[in-house]
Amino acid sequence: MKRHSWGWMGLLLLAVFGPAHAAWTVNMTPGATEVSRSVFDLHMTIFWICVVIGVVVFGAMFWSMLIHRRSTGQKAAHFHESTTVEILWTVVPLLILLAMAVPATRVLIEIYDTSESELDIQITGYQWKWHYKYLGQDVEFFSNLTTPQSQINNQTPKDEHYLLEVDEPLVIPVGTKVRFLVTAADVIHSWWVPALAVKKDAIPGFINESWTRVEEPGIFRGQCTELCGKDHGFMPVVVEVKSKEDFAAWLAERKQTALAEKELTTKQWTMDELMVRGEKAYQTNCAACHQPTGEGLPPMFPALKGSKIALGPIANHLDIVLHGKPGTAMAAFGKQLSPVDIAAVITYERNAWGNALGDMLTPQDVLAAQQAKE
Repeated sequence: MKRHSWGWMGLLLLAVFGPAHAAWTVNMTPGATEVSRSVFDLHMTIFWICVVIGVVVFGAMFWSMLIHRRSTGQKAAHFHESTTVEILWTVVPLLILLAMAVPATRVLIEIYDTSESELDIQITGYQWKWHYKYLGQDVEFFSNLTTPQSQINNQTPKDEHYLLEVDEPLVIPVGTKVRFLVTAADVIHSWWVPALAVKKDAIPGFINESWTRVEEPGIFRGQCTELCGKDHGFMPVVVEVKSKEDFAAWLAERKQTALAEKELTTKQWTMDELMVRGEKAYQTNCAACHQPTGEGLPPMFPALKGSKIALGPIANHLDIVLHGKPGTAMAAFGKQLSPVDIAAVITYERNAWGNALGDMLTPQDVLAAQQAKE
């Protein structure tokens, strides 16, 4: 019987310890940064401590139940107290806790050390997208979900990166300490990229700091992890790590794009050009609430098709897009969209879905309205 008991215990240990060295899909991954690997090592250290404690405790319990069962004629010992035992069950857990606390404290200090950063990026959460601003570089942009509605509506097969695709990823250079300043413009969000071991709440009116340093180029994906409204599951995070040379070229290109965007405000736009650009801007920024057909989701998200706003005075239409409507889900887009995109989306809303007013708004009109409010 004793041989059988040790045999079963060996099989149990093999079942527990053997797969732990394999690539468990349910386990954490080491990640792509030194911090993420430190977190993984800490996780595995504490995991194995718990495994050893479990094996020792349950092994002793089952061994006692088996060896000291009544059928073998064993009799229970009677004693009142044992100072030695009491000292052991106090000192041993204390030593175990210290063994876990020392590496955990070291990792926490590393995680929160945002000093001596080489690049600072402000991350702002919006419903339901992210805004990235490279401080001191005059580069900023929004990052929006690009998964087609046909996949979301189960009309076409889903891609490998379903709901984890964006039009503008956050780009950072390899081997550089990047500090993230995380906040929000409306409700609480949370910016999370597991491979970088970064997860920070984005809270309106507060700035939380985090950092990363990635040693190899690659693309890393994450999500918003704070329930933030209707499309919480539709605001992914994508971080693209480039070589320092490629990052410098990308940054220079973004600066040129920003200058070109400013120059578009002086261009003489035609109705057709505004409609094409407006449809794209609407699908990216407005369709989540007002729907691609303009029929909305009343009463929370009213229809634009045949609405008093879209068919009313264009000045009122511009005002609500620029400044939102307090007490409703309508956000202010004056700081989210460029004057060109605001002019285009309003022109589109007033001439799509059968509205067909025939009027149009120019970027100059938007700039004039914004300057009048300043």
